Amino acid sequence: MSFTDAKVALVFDWMTNPGGAEKVNLVLHKMFPDAPIFTSVFNPEKVKGFENAEIKTSFIQKMPFAKTKHQVYLSLMPYAYELFDLSDYDIVISSSHSCAKGIITKPETLHICYCHTPMRYAWDNWHEYINQYKMNRIFKYIGKKRIHKIRMWDRLSAERVDYFIANSNTTKKRIEKYYNKMSSVIHPMINKKDYKIAEKTGGYFLAVGRLIPYKKFDLIVDTFNKTGLPLKIAGTGIMEDDLRSRAKENIEFLGYVNDKKLQILYRECEALIFPQIEDFGIIPLEAMASGRPVIALGKGGALDSVVENETGIFFKKQTPLQLKKAVEKYMEQKKEFDPEAIRSHAEKFDEKEFRKKMMKYVKEKWEHWQKTMV
Repeated sequence: MSFTDAKVALVFDWMTNPGGAEKVNLVLHKMFPDAPIFTSVFNPEKVKGFENAEIKTSFIQKMPFAKTKHQVYLSLMPYAYELFDLSDYDIVISSSHSCAKGIITKPETLHICYCHTPMRYAWDNWHEYINQYKMNRIFKYIGKKRIHKIRMWDRLSAERVDYFIANSNTTKKRIEKYYNKMSSVIHPMINKKDYKIAEKTGGYFLAVGRLIPYKKFDLIVDTFNKTGLPLKIAGTGIMEDDLRSRAKENIEFLGYVNDKKLQILYRECEALIFPQIEDFGIIPLEAMASGRPVIALGKGGALDSVVENETGIFFKKQTPLQLKKAVEKYMEQKKEFDPEAIRSHAEKFDEKEFRKKMMKYVKEKWEHWQKTMV
């Protein structure tokens, strides 16, 4: 069977809030517009761009508060994905940071998983999820009791994937460690046409993302409380009230901002602050595509996108002292950062490149798969 004749299905984790994975998912949908999308929960009010997609949700979709509190149903996610019937499809592409890769396919079906990370709350970050996230004590107790079963299922479900694609070298190492599987790296993307370089900056630093514990916005606030430099924070989340209460007057919380406003914020900031360990992180690319450098922790996915002293500055430890020193270093050297050169680097991650690499990969694996099925 030729590649053009193959029936393709897409499988995504819950689609409840916009984020990096959802941006990848949207591009996959554009690449395979006729492919149905299977997902546990879909909130069309929050996740845009899928208005013309055929979306098949699980039984969790109809459960109370599923669109806004999907975390409550994490223990049901494995069962939900195993119930999906994908027997009609020749190629299944899952985009997974949780349970999407756990779908069951027939032996003849090629299953490629674009892995954003092995299930974070089950492996390297599970202590942080249990201890730092605000949730009912009963849910925390149940979570501690059931996490080993989720971890066992996650490891078992990795065996159902024929080929893994990692979104970064950090994720590639995690896939090998937790799943004992090899993978190829194809970085996520930006659309360079959406970003421009400003004639001058607005004199403020910028932090963007969901206000949740592992994103380390508390570290950013504590640092800028000490520096007194102007900081704008774009995003919402469970930590917002706590962060607002501890922040001084030089820190402005913008809440949710739309894409157009965010593009302006990027190009007019001094630099983006990015202190968390991410699997990859599209936000730094968006800032660099706007010609602005990134002050980032020198670990995780930032190592794949930021070039030290050319497109940004790294610091070694997640402490206010280390981040403060990095900000001070930027202030001393900011004239050395060339916006055009920074944008040129970010263009290597343009959506066209992602599409080309992904399509080439899927076609090659399909051709090889066809030979093994003879």
